[in-house]
Amino acid sequence: MTQARPRKTVFGLLPWPERQAIAQALRTETVGGLVLLAAALVALVWANSPWSGAYEAVRDFHFGIPALGLDLSVGHWTADGLLAVFFLVAGIELKRELVVGELRTPATAALPVVAALCGMAVPAALYILTAAAGGGSLGGWAVPMATDIAFALAVLAVISTHLPSAFRAFLLTLAVVDDLGAILIIAVFFSSDLNFWALGGAVGGLVLFYVLQRFRVRGWWWYVPLGVASWALMYNSGVHATVAGVAMGLILRTTRDKGEAASPGARVAHLVHPLSAGVAVPLFALFAAGVSVSGTALGHVFTDPEPLAVVIGLVVGKILGIFLGTYLAARFTRAQLNPDLAWADVLGLATLAGIGFTVALLIGELAFPEPAEAEHVKAAVLVGSLIAAALAAVLLLRRNHLYKRLWEEENLDEDADGIPDIHQTGARSGGAR
Repeated sequence: MTQARPRKTVFGLLPWPERQAIAQALRTETVGGLVLLAAALVALVWANSPWSGAYEAVRDFHFGIPALGLDLSVGHWTADGLLAVFFLVAGIELKRELVVGELRTPATAALPVVAALCGMAVPAALYILTAAAGGGSLGGWAVPMATDIAFALAVLAVISTHLPSAFRAFLLTLAVVDDLGAILIIAVFFSSDLNFWALGGAVGGLVLFYVLQRFRVRGWWWYVPLGVASWALMYNSGVHATVAGVAMGLILRTTRDKGEAASPGARVAHLVHPLSAGVAVPLFALFAAGVSVSGTALGHVFTDPEPLAVVIGLVVGKILGIFLGTYLAARFTRAQLNPDLAWADVLGLATLAGIGFTVALLIGELAFPEPAEAEHVKAAVLVGSLIAAALAAVLLLRRNHLYKRLWEEENLDEDADGIPDIHQTGARSGGAR
């Protein structure tokens, strides 16, 4: 009598080691960016296929939580709900940079902060000039201001094998400041019909969140219900609900107490980052990037003033703002460019920052509530980001090839006599000019 084979469960829960491996992979920028890209491609294919009606039906399907006063479509749940998880992780990263990272001292933070501010101001100004010249709406001025850190770091990770580590640090610091600016813009300019009772309740919940952190209270059963309630109150107040996510991220402590293996912020980021990179942001992209890419829709990108202004802001505005802002700050202040970087690296970095996706799409939805206008602006964000990514790839591949050649020359010198050649080492540490 033969022993029956154990039945395999289709779509069953993966074993713990495999779940751990997947979670660890999602914590890397490359994998997270590729998952985001895959979700965007699925959305584009689905929305332009014979089954586009099913896509719209799923995106617009409503369900709610009556106890929290919520009744949202699937698209709005991803934009207002799941994206708050992304902003929670962004808030923790920003807090870490402010306390122990690149932003903790003015000297090291000066150039990336100036670059980020100029990289927001110049695209907004170019948008206003372009839209005004064409007689379009100025309401989308904030759309080209945002840099998508997940996509940008994914492109960098795929391209770069020998670029200096200072390049990534500069990009991370710039993106953190960029995220903070986008969050403030959403809170200040895209919040309307304020319900001050709900807003007061949300603020009270965040204050309680801070008190629990201040007194070192532990236990997820305190923070998760409080976080959900604060998020729901923030949504009902008229302020964009993602603000609650970043506020909680900024409140979480990022320094370790004596005897702690990791700070609360580090623990939460470690646990939540796979959810953000593998579920929250891809689902948002799935229901936000589904725009028509027919010849007519793409024609609107380069003929209508608002979409054209978005493309110019992302591609031209980011390059001019970041590069010129960094150069002028280094030229006329005491701030100095990291000696490991060359100005050609800054140009590549400025081009890479033109990839605007997650937050740019979100602001586009808020700035253009009319479906037809929103579709054109979304298409512009995708086109502008694609152009920026292609230009950045060309520039950074050239820089990476140069750094790789210098690295190989250094290794040859070391292999020859066991002593690094001082001239080659100096060339490497001073940036490939």
